[in-house]
Amino acid sequence: MKFERYGIGIAKGMTVTIKHLFRPSTVSQYPEQRLNTSRRIRGNELIWSEEKCTGCGTCAKTCPQGAIEIVTSTNLVENKYRVEKYEVDTGYCIQCALCVEACPFQALFLSYQYECATYRRDELIQGKEAMLETPERPVSGYFYPERAAKLPKQTLLIEKVVEKR
Repeated sequence: MKFERYGIGIAKGMTVTIKHLFRPSTVSQYPEQRLNTSRRIRGNELIWSEEKCTGCGTCAKTCPQGAIEIVTSTNLVENKYRVEKYEVDTGYCIQCALCVEACPFQALFLSYQYECATYRRDELIQGKEAMLETPERPVSGYFYPERAAKLPKQTLLIEKVVEKR
């Protein structure tokens, strides 16, 4: 055995470590710095349009997990369904977005929201009042290219967005 090159591997490893020590970090500090998500992100929440929804129940029928519950009643004056109860259990939802794609009236959208952790299981159920579009809950451009064209572009990992809380 030759011991002429003893310690060269450790020296090479240390040079790589020292080189990376002085580089700027590429990891974001999550709560303080957030990245712009993609315009077509499939977030954890659904956004429902009460004006466009007719209560046909296509979204509930196409959900593979059965996470959507819809209860309608007939409105004889206007000759259409009235949605009385619309709930989505996001604990069961697998974010496949089949409900968004199946809606014939474009009444369902996905949101940008991905921070939906809760301590209690019953808080994961979204009612129809909590599913309406608000400025705090913007609509993602998933499955709607005309909406995606109007949204801001995604940033690269190096271009971080700093939020003040």
